[in-house]
Amino acid sequence: MTNAYLTLDSVSFALPDGRVVFSGLTTQFDQQATGLVGRNGAGKSVLARLLAGQLEPSSGRCLRDGSVHYLAQQIDHPPTLSVAGLAGVEPILQALQRIEAGSVDQADFDTVSDRWDIRRRLEAELQTQGLGHLPLEHPADALSGGEAMRVALVGAWLADPDLLILDEPTNHLDRTSRLAFIDHLSLWPKGLLVISHDRQLLQRMSRIVELSSLGIQSFGGNYDFYEQCKAQEREEAARQLQQRKHERKRGELELVQQRERLERRHAKGNSAARESNQARILLGRQKERSESSLGKARSQHAATRQEMDQRVHEAALKVEHEVGIRLYSPLDDSTHRRQAAELVALRLPFGPASVNALNLTLGGDQRIAVVGDNGVGKSTLLKVLAGQLQPLSGECSVKVPVAFLDQQLSVLDPRLSVLEQLLAANRTVSESELRIRLAHLGLDAGKLTQASASLSGGERLKAAMACVLYADEPVQLLLLDEPGNHLDQVSLRALEAMLVQYKGALMITSHDEDFLERLRLTHCLQMTGEAWELRSVKSRGLALDSVEIS
Repeated sequence: MTNAYLTLDSVSFALPDGRVVFSGLTTQFDQQATGLVGRNGAGKSVLARLLAGQLEPSSGRCLRDGSVHYLAQQIDHPPTLSVAGLAGVEPILQALQRIEAGSVDQADFDTVSDRWDIRRRLEAELQTQGLGHLPLEHPADALSGGEAMRVALVGAWLADPDLLILDEPTNHLDRTSRLAFIDHLSLWPKGLLVISHDRQLLQRMSRIVELSSLGIQSFGGNYDFYEQCKAQEREEAARQLQQRKHERKRGELELVQQRERLERRHAKGNSAARESNQARILLGRQKERSESSLGKARSQHAATRQEMDQRVHEAALKVEHEVGIRLYSPLDDSTHRRQAAELVALRLPFGPASVNALNLTLGGDQRIAVVGDNGVGKSTLLKVLAGQLQPLSGECSVKVPVAFLDQQLSVLDPRLSVLEQLLAANRTVSESELRIRLAHLGLDAGKLTQASASLSGGERLKAAMACVLYADEPVQLLLLDEPGNHLDQVSLRALEAMLVQYKGALMITSHDEDFLERLRLTHCLQMTGEAWELRSVKSRGLALDSVEIS
């Protein structure tokens, strides 16, 4: 289909509790490669599910002309799912097996349709994506986050829809895989909508659409063009705000002068009336007229002030403000002198047998980035340190309170509010003090009583950080697995501010080199060949000195 499109016609969506996610959206997505951007919590994933037909709008219409395939940012799959199942072709392969065994069931033939070569195509596509070593029966649960995303992307490609919707497709990919995927995606010949904060990916788009509290706005160009337009908008918004404030100040001065003139005239009229020989009844009527005139003037002045305040308020709404982040740290300087963990001849589960054992002593003030390609064991190492997995061999001794925030933020109960969970974690500090600490992390009062499942990715991360850092027993070893995934640029800067202020030991995985460079890291742990190498980090960058431990 050459003219496939998705159309939003005055679409609004509200949550079951009545909160409106967005309203009155009207736009169209066609064959252009389009990037959808916006702040965390703006409703981008909700909009994607509406476009894909997984949700229905509360009002308005969503029209689809052509087949749509939607790949969500969180790949949830049962433990029994295989690689073929993750790619979405397992039902077809099973139907093919039944047909080859003699089945004449029409349902099997309908399932296969014209995809008789699906096994060959899947194996060829996996090979192209550097995943040819994965058997189709391999359990998806044993894949790394990056490998699982790449398999799911292969499945999306094989689905061959008229319109492909991808929600944060590069989040779990290492640098090599991400660049390869971006190049591969540029070959996609049909309609494409990508939700992402990945600048390199968005740079390849021919159109950027922004979803915000003000609605939906289209920018005809790539991400650089969008940023130029947004910079101009911010400058214009700031200029308009200053102009409205200046107009209000000048208007208030004029109103004061008018009020003083009216009051002088009123006082002069009363004085003249008292000195005249007019009848008392006439003097009373004159006084009433004068006071009525003064009252009307005061009402007009109040309405004028309200109108000026409203213009300033409307102008202020268009100016973007970044909330300053302040992290309260219960850790003292003695934390730095402690040993946080020790790994002796450690071999990780699921890893290649040829990899050398890891020996590592982690001090209380070390800040280590664990880097490397997908599948080398970065997340597995953090899970071993957190006590969630047992090593294949060797010893893992963690000597301080530890917290692990995985990519799904499993530490949070999605049914409970942030405040409920923090009160359960900290029974020694008053509720008012905890509310203040959450406010300093950028979580306002309206967010504290919502179920954490309803919060945006950035808000959930702040909530999870608060629950582990502000617990009765403060965390002295913080393990973070790709915490920057799903975060917009403002939320990412807030996370950086939190981590820079954190005083304990830190181990973090991330494929975002710019993000890591701002965290004041002390070391970088990397798989090189068949050995782990720990190297010191120079200043703010990731330049590596000589090997200290291998």
